[in-house]
Amino acid sequence: MPFAPGRRRVPLARRGDLKVPPMAQPLMPKATAVWLIEKTSLTFEQVADFVGMHPLEVQAIADGEVAQGINGYDPVLNGQLTRDEIARCEADPSARLNMLANALPVPKARGKGARYTPVSKRNDRPDGIAWLLRNHPQLTELQVAKLLGTTKDTIAKVRDRTHWNSSNIKARDPVILGLVTQSDLNAALAAAGERTPGAGSAPSAPAADAPEETAA
Repeated sequence: MPFAPGRRRVPLARRGDLKVPPMAQPLMPKATAVWLIEKTSLTFEQVADFVGMHPLEVQAIADGEVAQGINGYDPVLNGQLTRDEIARCEADPSARLNMLANALPVPKARGKGARYTPVSKRNDRPDGIAWLLRNHPQLTELQVAKLLGTTKDTIAKVRDRTHWNSSNIKARDPVILGLVTQSDLNAALAAAGERTPGAGSAPSAPAADAPEETAA
């Protein structure tokens, strides 16, 4: 993508000075940047401010160093900007684009279903299941499933050693594996009626039974 002569390059000496202000980002920021560079005369700083990127990243897109092959995403057609807003900022390089209020995505409340587990950690999940089954058998299958983002069927297979990878499963702490937080595990244990290690004093030993009285 050739560099537009009318745009001001970002001085290298200012790399540490340029900050991207926190703001709501448009959908598909990099593709939106491609469109704004190709279709408008906005400065790199203006484009960077709108899409939440560093001006040097935007300049690299304009120079064809990055984002090659990415099709531009039209923020006007998709209801995130108006033509008038773009024209206003093109006329004033110090102005900043304002996204349409109704274009901001509405955050979705997290459901109460199983926890999401990153793909990179899913191979560790059977190890975490085995650890919980061995060390905290009082947890229900539903609790284990929610903690580790798994299914009852998988838990049963790990317990019965019918899992396809049973020979390689090693019980490992799911907190250390990053599959669950310690606070969530503690909450589940508390719900299951167990006193977590180190929480409060140890339970007192049961009192000895009083000797039975013999008949006089």
